[in-house]
Amino acid sequence: MKELVEVIAKALVDNPGEVVVTEKEEGRNLIVELHVAQEDMGKVIGKQGRIAKAIRSVVKAASSKDNRRVDVEIV
Repeated sequence: MKELVEVIAKALVDNPGEVVVTEKEEGRNLIVELHVAQEDMGKVIGKQGRIAKAIRSVVKAASSKDNRRVDVEIV
């Protein structure tokens, strides 16, 4: 999931070199944290959070075959 979030985020931002994605395991849950440059935060979140919601939907669909819950947090 880390690679998927990283590819999506790098395509959206102006500074792809500053995109950092980390994963944390908590039982059966996986938390993916996305760090971007401050000036790119709006591009990743989108108007009314639409892009962030779309990223979460794609990751949720990709993780459904693993029977795991994956949460994406934008930091």
